[in-house]
Order: sequence, then structure tokens, then C-alpha cells
Amino acid sequence: MIPRILPLAILTVLATACSSPVTPPPPPAPWAPSTVYRTPAGANARGLLDRRGLIHAHSVHSHDACDGRPRDDAGVYDAVCNADFRRGLCQVQHDFVFLTDHRGSFDETEFPDTLLYDAALGDVLVTHEGLSTASWLNCPDAGPALVMAGAETNSMMPIGIEEHVGPAATRGSVYGDDQPASYLAVKQKNAVMLVAHTEGWTVDQLATLPLDGFEMYNLHANSLVNAGTVADLSFQIDRKEFDGLPHPDLFLTAYTKFEDARYLETWGSVLARGVHRFGTVGTDCHRNTFPALMQDGERIDSYRRMMKSFSNHVLVTPGADGGWDDRSLKDALRAGRSYGAFDYLGYPEGFDATALEGGVVREMGDTVSLAKTVTLTVTMPKVQQLDPLATAPLLKAQWLVARDGGWDVVAEGPGPTLEATPTRPGAYRAEIRITPRHLTAHIGKRRDFIKNERPWVYGNPVYVVP
Repeated sequence: MIPRILPLAILTVLATACSSPVTPPPPPAPWAPSTVYRTPAGANARGLLDRRGLIHAHSVHSHDACDGRPRDDAGVYDAVCNADFRRGLCQVQHDFVFLTDHRGSFDETEFPDTLLYDAALGDVLVTHEGLSTASWLNCPDAGPALVMAGAETNSMMPIGIEEHVGPAATRGSVYGDDQPASYLAVKQKNAVMLVAHTEGWTVDQLATLPLDGFEMYNLHANSLVNAGTVADLSFQIDRKEFDGLPHPDLFLTAYTKFEDARYLETWGSVLARGVHRFGTVGTDCHRNTFPALMQDGERIDSYRRMMKSFSNHVLVTPGADGGWDDRSLKDALRAGRSYGAFDYLGYPEGFDATALEGGVVREMGDTVSLAKTVTLTVTMPKVQQLDPLATAPLLKAQWLVARDGGWDVVAEGPGPTLEATPTRPGAYRAEIRITPRHLTAHIGKRRDFIKNERPWVYGNPVYVVP
């Protein structure tokens, strides 16, 4: 029941609230190479949450992280390096990270320690059926990041493992095995089964092993392809010859061979066989390669810098409460609802790739049939919060179809949307390419670094069947 007469104090408060102007929050800062934005909290028009994060990252539980000495002779972990990892993850404001630690430390580290869980720092465990399967890493000045365990071995890279496959004395024989039975044993722990370093695998292996996906880009491998450029830049930085160099967070613009043909050729060949595999972009951060300080006083290979350079976006179906967790994230990954974004060029706001099958919208990773009318549509993204005074980048959208040996372009254009009508079965994916003229103010004297087109977004496939 509403009272007829409100107390004078309440009337005074209401009158003050109604008469006082509401100050809107300040707009986000214009994009610059070091600028960070969080992903949108809400769902897209189809009810999916776009969550951004890392797949393939090494912590103190990898023997070669932290300049090759993550533990001292007494077995004590490097607290400074661990803090660098946590701080870097918080600074880039990613939603999640799938750890992929090497065997040795990983084999012998139990849950929840393998999740980097630290109750004293405010971390919160995620539990399912009595298991601690993930940890919300507390970020004092940002939202939390979901940390999940995983391993990178010579034979597999399972991510999101929820418990070890057995006791410490025997589990290594499974993680280090390359037989399908071992892959399936790890997948039974609700892991998403990947392999890293696609350049080291044959098409037959990637098409026949019980995998969910593999890498379509890996920074470590791509740095080796650009070894000459890396050596030249490292020499300049070691000598503190910073004059004319790009902003330190734009170091990847120096890579003249940014696309790794081996990866794209293998990915196309595998999908041309009719199997379903999603692709990931692998950060492979270790903080162990380039200790020299850039002009911002930070290591070349700091966790923050590596983590910010590019990311995987996963389109997650939220729960009844509107939230998400490790399992809904992994379900979306297995379904192939993901894309890779090279964020060092700017955050690609608005990217969307779908298929319309007989009037029904399908997502990346879905299978559609030519028995119905199929239209593929990609929406061109924009650089989030790009300064309107900056030179606009040149953008091009593409639809490509997998073939043995790579990919064929079936449609391309400047947007704002690009449609393609497939006429034959195959794996079709969208890609956004960019000539990053908007980096002119941040590139120093090296404008040659931004004159050529390079990939900005790699979408995952839609599978078209007869």
C-alpha cells in the first residue's frame, strides 16, 4: 500500500534527486596501442556472450618459463614471475586463459594449485561435482579472469582439464603419449583436445586423431619465420636505440611474414577432407626470450605485452542466470563458435559471421545443407574507439572455402557486410584483412611497417553439406 503523504525527509531527497543533473560517465579513451577495453557484458542479438581470452599460455608450472628458472634449487616458485603473469592478465582485461603448461611441473602439480589459485589474493574456485575445475583470478582494478588448467606436450595440448588422469607417478605416460587411446582418456576429464605448433603435424595426423582443433597461428613459430627482423629489432633495443621505432606494443608490425603459410595450408587441407576442426591463435607466452627493456621500461616479452597482442573470442551460451563458466566456455569452443583477433591493430568491434539456412541463423561451427537456401554473411568490424582524426584503415572482408593446400576466396569486398552463396559443399570461413594506416601516429619512422595488408580477424568455419 502506498501512503498518501510521504515523510518530509523523503520528499526532500526525491526533490533533490529530480532537480540535480545526472553526470554521465566519461567516454572511453580513444584507442592507442596500449589501450585496453573489456568485452561487452551483455549478449549479442542472438543471446551469445562474446568472451575474449588466451589459448596457449605458460605459467610458473612450465619448466622453461620465467627465463628458464620458474623454481629455485629448493623448489620454490618464482614469486615475481608469478606476479607478472597475474598482473599481465589483469592489465589486458581478458575474460579467460587456458593454461598449457609443460610436463614436469604440470604432471606433479595437483588441483587447485595448477589453476594458480591463491585464496589470500581473493581468487574464487569454480567447482563441479566436488572438483575444483577452474579459478576466478581476482583482479583488484578490473573484473576477474577465469583460469583453467592444461598441458602442452610433444603429443597433445588438452585445455580445460578438470582433473588429472591418474596419480602423479603414472599420468605422464598418458600426457606424453601420441596414441588415440590416451587422447580419449584425457578428453574424458572434460578437456578440449588440441595440438600446438601446427607446423609439426601432418595433415593425416590432424585429420585422423581425436582432436577438437589446432592452431591457425602461433607467435613462437611466426617469430622464427621472422628471425632476421626479430634479431635486428632486438639488437637496436639492446643498445637502447629507440629513435624511430614504433610504439613498443606494435612490435608485431615489424613482422613482414605475419601470416604463416604452413598453418593456413595445413588447416585448409585438413578441412577439405570433410573433418571438423576449429582453429585457435596461440600466444605461447613464457616470459623467457627477450628480457631487454623497451622504451616504456617493460620487457619485450612481458606477459602483459604478449597477452595483449592477440586473442581468441568465444561465443558462449549464457546460463539461466545470464552468467558463464568454464564448462559453457568449453562447450562453445567444441562447437567451433570462436574467432581469432589480432588486437595489436585495435579491437575489432562488431565482427560477426553467420550462415542463414532456409531463414534460420546458424553460427560458426554449425553444419548447413545446400538442400535449403544458404547465405553466408560477415559484418565488417571497426576499430573500437578509433580517434576520428586518425587516418582510417583500409578494410576488406572475405569468404574463403577450404581446399587441399589452402583456401580459395569465394567473395570479398569492403563491407559493411559481405554475403556469399555457396554452390558446393565445403568448409567456409570469414576473414577480415586490414591495411593499418590508422597506426601512422604510433609507428615512428617505420611507415613501411604499415603499408601492406595483413590479417585482422580469422573466423572459424561453417560446414556446408549437400
